[in-house]
Amino acid sequence: MHETHTIRGYKKINIQYYLQSQSMSNHSKQTKKQSINIQEDDNTLLPGLPNDLASICLVSLPTTLLFSVCRAWRRLLYSSSFPRPPFYSLYASLSPLPYPTNNSMSNSVQFHSFDPFSYKWQTLPLPSINPPLHLLHHHPSFISRNFPVQSLTVANHLVLIAGETHHLVPALTRPLLFHPESNRWLFGPKFTVPRRWCVTGAFNNTVYLASGVGLNFDGDVARSMEKWDMNGDKENWKWEKMAELRDGRFSREAVEAVGYKGKICMVNVKGNAPKDGWVYDVEKMTWENMPIGMIAGWTGAAAATVDGEELMYVVDETTGRLSEYDGEKDIWKMVTELAELKGAEQMSVRRGRVCVVCANGEKIMVIDVVAIPARFWVVEPPSGLKVVGLHILPRICKD
Repeated sequence: MHETHTIRGYKKINIQYYLQSQSMSNHSKQTKKQSINIQEDDNTLLPGLPNDLASICLVSLPTTLLFSVCRAWRRLLYSSSFPRPPFYSLYASLSPLPYPTNNSMSNSVQFHSFDPFSYKWQTLPLPSINPPLHLLHHHPSFISRNFPVQSLTVANHLVLIAGETHHLVPALTRPLLFHPESNRWLFGPKFTVPRRWCVTGAFNNTVYLASGVGLNFDGDVARSMEKWDMNGDKENWKWEKMAELRDGRFSREAVEAVGYKGKICMVNVKGNAPKDGWVYDVEKMTWENMPIGMIAGWTGAAAATVDGEELMYVVDETTGRLSEYDGEKDIWKMVTELAELKGAEQMSVRRGRVCVVCANGEKIMVIDVVAIPARFWVVEPPSGLKVVGLHILPRICKD
């Protein structure tokens, strides 16, 4: 059966029938693209129909078809007026590769978006701040040390939380948020204490920030925890103090906490090494020990979905095994094992895709965990750059 759409003020319109009839009456011997008679530089979506009605008729078509038929349809995909949810893209913070010829004092972390249909990277606009944002990842005095740039996916924003400058001090006095729908940066509430090397995590559109180091080490800061609820109006955004950590051991390394089923889960050491694990109960506002099975299988980069599915994954950095956590049985179940995932550094999960930063940041493995068996492919960052942070967010709006 042909799919139909009912629009207020119009009778039912069958998009397939419309396209076919246009083709037969006007250009019966030409290709489908030519039969629609849409010029490359024309804004007309469907000849004979107003664009607002035509956009509703095009809703049911596959994204790949809308992208490939003509420029007018492609522009519609990136428009905020298109009446269907946007497709999703990769967003990455990228650092220049530490070549010997690079002057690290003049290089800073950059922010890019990868379009899965054009298969191209796009540079995000620079935040409008003074002095300009300059984040350190490599420093000539610390050849074997990478400096973390900590960011989160919260409420369909890329939230930049912590980093440091080339003077080895905290780079941010408040969070910076990139909003794809408006293609611009926003400011979050000022930190009570600007910090680096901290614990960052999110759950239910709320940012959690704990421990870390300010200008200098401070025991109170190392044990502190705060939250910022992004659900309210921007005018009311603020940091609120929460229950303190038991000690300051989480200030030794940048920690990516994972929001999972009403709890913030974190370990104090990255990778496949002995570690301590703590869990913060968001509702009870109390700390508890991480379940034995969870911490035993936390052997590499970990992440959870952010769209209510409440799924958590981990990649064993030694074996390349991707596993999903079963909270009821407190065990990790293998999804797939790939040699390319060995040495995984970071990951992001959303909409059935697990995206893992591998090969020292020079590759992104994309794994379709919905498919049986799981499918995977590789996305490479722009030439001369490596990935230091990865997120999955709606595509950039180009109105």
